[in-house]
Order: sequence, then C-alpha cells, then structure tokens
Amino acid sequence: MHISFDTLPSGATVITLKGRMDVAGAGAIDVRFAAVTAANRAVIVDMAEVEYIASMGLRTLIMAAKSAASKRGRMVIARPSEMVATVIATAGVESLLPMVETLEEGEVFVLA
Repeated sequence: MHISFDTLPSGATVITLKGRMDVAGAGAIDVRFAAVTAANRAVIVDMAEVEYIASMGLRTLIMAAKSAASKRGRMVIARPSEMVATVIATAGVESLLPMVETLEEGEVFVLA
C-alpha cells in the first residue's frame, strides 16, 4: 500500500492511498495515516486507487475519523472505488466516513 500527502492552498490535507487496504496494507500505513489525520483538522482521503479494503483497512479509517471528530475536525473519503464505497455502505459507517465524488467536494466538506 502506498500513501502520500499534500496540503491544498485552503489548508486542507489530502491523503492519497493506492493499493490494497488488507491486513498488510493497513499495517503498512496505519502509523503515518493516524499521525497525519491527528495533526490536521481538515482531511480528504483520496481512495480512487484503492482496489480492495478489508476490515483492518476500514478500522484504520474509522479510528482516524473518530480522532478527527474528537478534535472538532472533519475527514471525508473522496473518489472511492465502487468496492470501497460498497464496503463502507455495507458496514453502515457512512455517517462516520462520508463519501464525495471529487476532491473539490471533499475540500468544501472538510472546511464547512
């Protein structure tokens, strides 16, 4: 699993994930992902290139979203693949992990 970070001019942070968020993939990014989400109040997670997500990957996202909310921050999932969107919806965590279709929508959401 590959992870990269970028800060938009608005101050929102974009975390781009690529690969499989299975046990190994989630484990590979968990510490860095948690650190970046904890340090920023407006986080957009670009999941356009995440081809698979398992329960450990979902846990990574949920823990980060809860951490952000506890600090009055916001985190949103942008451009989720169909598989990722289905897993989030099936797990019933859409209120914790809201999804948007574009990075621009994500920016508006986290800065609102």
